Amino acid sequence: MRIDTRSEGGRGIEVHDFDPAAVTADDLATLRRHVYHDKIVVLKAQTLDVAQFVALGAAFGEPVAYYEPMYHHPDSEYVFVSSNISRDTGRVGVPKTGAFWHSDYQFMPRPFAITCFYPRKLPTVSRGTYFIDMAQAYRRLGPRLRAAIENTYCLHSARRYVKIRPEDVFRPLGQIIAEVERRTPPQRWPTVLRHPVTGEDLLYISEAFTYAIEDAAGAALPEALLTDLLAASGQLDTGYEHENIFLRSYEPGDLVLWDNRTLIHRALHNPGNEATESYRVTVLDEFPLTSEEAA
Repeated sequence: MRIDTRSEGGRGIEVHDFDPAAVTADDLATLRRHVYHDKIVVLKAQTLDVAQFVALGAAFGEPVAYYEPMYHHPDSEYVFVSSNISRDTGRVGVPKTGAFWHSDYQFMPRPFAITCFYPRKLPTVSRGTYFIDMAQAYRRLGPRLRAAIENTYCLHSARRYVKIRPEDVFRPLGQIIAEVERRTPPQRWPTVLRHPVTGEDLLYISEAFTYAIEDAAGAALPEALLTDLLAASGQLDTGYEHENIFLRSYEPGDLVLWDNRTLIHRALHNPGNEATESYRVTVLDEFPLTSEEAA
């Protein structure tokens, strides 16, 4: 395989001539280092079936099936499908997923370490993902905000962006919300995490899942503080022009790996509703979410 030190816009790396059938343990270790330190790794010109894609994801960590089966590919529960394609055999996956700033599984007890993303059918325009490097966002915080979030914690929940399932039709909304809270109770994580591999401090919040901030004793802090953090990181910029935001566009055959601890992302959906489909495998690694958990 051949590694280009920098890819589109100087973000991450691109890997050419990558053959999953011939990859060595040393190759995989090299790619994992790049995921952690360069944040994004794009494997170019890939043609994998579902089983091969799952196997590749498993080479980087422990695959985890998404907790809602309606997102699963019929051939593997480990493949999350985002698709607006209609088939005679029925719908596969869910359309227009992820159009909000988030980190995958941030609302669960074990958030994913690495996201493996494989666009299978791309629109002619608007094909990509917006990202924010939250380690960079933390470094750019002013002294007032840094001091205000020292030794604080944030609460995360899926409640605002859970999609209604087919079996939820005609159910009272209150019942659905109560079930969401039972299945995915809120998680409490430090507002600032230390990455267990790179040692970077990063801001661990997202517009989609973070709903409250509190001090170490659990006392609520002003909602305005969380709003200020979201704004400072770029997540409230609806024009996507904030200095922390960058767009990774895709070409046919791209398979993208990213550090799900450090990067938050937001899908870029095509306005013309062209046919589009992508697969995702998400994995845990051997490290805790933050180096502080291992202490």
